[in-house]
Amino acid sequence: MGLAKIEYIPIAELHPSVRNARTHSKKQIRQIADSIEVFGFTNPVLIDGDQTILAGHGRVEAARLLGMDDIPCIRLEHMTPEQKRAYALADNKLALNAGWDEDLLAEELGELHALDLDFDVGVIGFSIAETDNLLEGRAPEEPGDPRDDLLPSAGDVPTRCKPGDIWQLGRHRLICDDALDPNVVDQLMDGAVAQMIFTDPPFNLKIDGHVGGSGKIKHREFPMASGEMSAPEFTAWHCQRKTLNT
Repeated sequence: MGLAKIEYIPIAELHPSVRNARTHSKKQIRQIADSIEVFGFTNPVLIDGDQTILAGHGRVEAARLLGMDDIPCIRLEHMTPEQKRAYALADNKLALNAGWDEDLLAEELGELHALDLDFDVGVIGFSIAETDNLLEGRAPEEPGDPRDDLLPSAGDVPTRCKPGDIWQLGRHRLICDDALDPNVVDQLMDGAVAQMIFTDPPFNLKIDGHVGGSGKIKHREFPMASGEMSAPEFTAWHCQRKTLNT
């Protein structure tokens, strides 16, 4: 296998692989095009003897977006059909398997953003949010003793509120107690009737059939839906639902 030779071939003569499993969004194609405009076409497209693209489909689309006619290619004619299929996957996957030295990456990004560049640093592909997260993660912690952040134990602070306490807040009343206890609600309302309730419906609908299960967190059934709710709890819940529906 001799030295690789770069050929400039018209885009119209290149054929995308029908087995290309890599996808490119319009946003990414635009990013590749911006990179080509700033840095040039630095990474030739790899093709076989029939000018079928083995690696570089995204670069070809970006070049087409920029209106380029000819692009640099390297022809690989030593591979078997099986090797071509395997290489097309390896070219993409092996790059994804790499990692980052996040301290060094944050340092590079921070210095680039501080420089007076003649191009938009966003052309490298890192969003502002990604850069901010990396830079904030390297910010030194505030001085202090971690023990100062510990929560005091229950016996070390005076009790300011206990179950059954009712606080008068102007025209409003606030109770410290169990909202599922009808007696607590009666004590809070003191004979008045609520005209509106601010809450977080729906209450106790079955998870099965109503909540998607594709995420990492799997929710269990609510107490009423699973038969765990007691009669007083259900009564309080029913009153809330009835108030909401009127």
